[in-house]
Amino acid sequence: MPAPHRHMNSSTYDIAVIGGGVVGLSFAMQAGKQFPHLRVVILEKEAGVARHQTGHNSGVIHSGVYYKPGSLKARLCVQGAREMVAFCALHGIPHAVCGKLIVATTTEEAVRLDDLLSRGVANGLAGLHLLGREEMREIEPHVGGVRALAVPSTGITDYALVTAKYAEIAVGHGAELKTEAGVVGFKSSGGEIVIQTRAGDFSARYVVNCAGLYSDRIARLAGCDPELMIVPFRGEYYDLALARTELVKWLIYPVPDPQYPFLGVHFTRRIHGNVDAGPNAVLAFRREGYRRTDFDLGDTMEVFGYRGFRALARRQWKHGVREFRRSLVKREFVRSLQRLVPEVRYEDMTPGGSGVRAQALGPDGNLVDDFRFVPRERFLHVLNVPSPAATASLPIGREILGMVRAAGAV
Repeated sequence: MPAPHRHMNSSTYDIAVIGGGVVGLSFAMQAGKQFPHLRVVILEKEAGVARHQTGHNSGVIHSGVYYKPGSLKARLCVQGAREMVAFCALHGIPHAVCGKLIVATTTEEAVRLDDLLSRGVANGLAGLHLLGREEMREIEPHVGGVRALAVPSTGITDYALVTAKYAEIAVGHGAELKTEAGVVGFKSSGGEIVIQTRAGDFSARYVVNCAGLYSDRIARLAGCDPELMIVPFRGEYYDLALARTELVKWLIYPVPDPQYPFLGVHFTRRIHGNVDAGPNAVLAFRREGYRRTDFDLGDTMEVFGYRGFRALARRQWKHGVREFRRSLVKREFVRSLQRLVPEVRYEDMTPGGSGVRAQALGPDGNLVDDFRFVPRERFLHVLNVPSPAATASLPIGREILGMVRAAGAV
């Protein structure tokens, strides 16, 4: 007997969230808390949550010192850092507010620290202060460099644990989490969207696309031209030998290049006690290309065929070549680290994990700097939420909820 027609009946969800990462689950959790009557389903293509960007990041609770004053990134990161610390404390998730040093190794970089300080103050950060050589070494006894900016509000946690807690709370408020439900298409049917997945079809009145590395493709599947492409950049990390972890007390960062969205290789003490260093940022030849050998012809041709990427490559090829060299030649990687901590030796570092950052790139070749949300009829596409999205995930979830409310979906 054929199944009954599922038209606006009890099997229709109010909201479907595509993607079980930190952003999608923050939204689902907060929607469920605020609107307990809502029927929410989270569709995740993997066997569990936080399997991609969320589960492969450095675990840093970012302070918001870097971001352009007035940007969404700046506002949501500063607010999100405070909320993340409170959330971890409330739920017993391991975390530490340990602070970090941003270290200048040349006089030119030392001058740029003044700009970072004023940016941080404009973003509302408390306790920022510039340090001379001796004061730096009181905080990090083995640090190199000539001057540093101390950022006391930076912290560390484990975002896979945070996301698992978001999922638990969302499900506790009635949301359904469907895993191994990769989205393959959409249909419109009588005022609702039918989301076709590998785990069957799901009907919803409204869809929030938080698909991270695939958010642009999901938008296109839904008939929306996002006017950008997600370009995957792999960040490769090295682990510092356990016998040498006393060289780094907490977090040591370089002064970032203002022309580039990546923060440069840095040392991070992880919440579970080990210290890693990285990432260098190289183009990945597959959307989920965590290993150097990962290659997908379609993904690669798509990037190289995109005029925005060609424009970026023309402008940034020297920087790209440097990053590739550092990826392929361990000695180059270690040399970058020695500028921050001169006592680090070649044999102290062993290849560690890696992550892939979903960086949106515009057709003009400019990396999309701020978070990007694109509302369409019955859809909200969350198209650029790279770092510091994990830090800012609670206010980002609320921001999305506000847009969903404005669209009349709750």
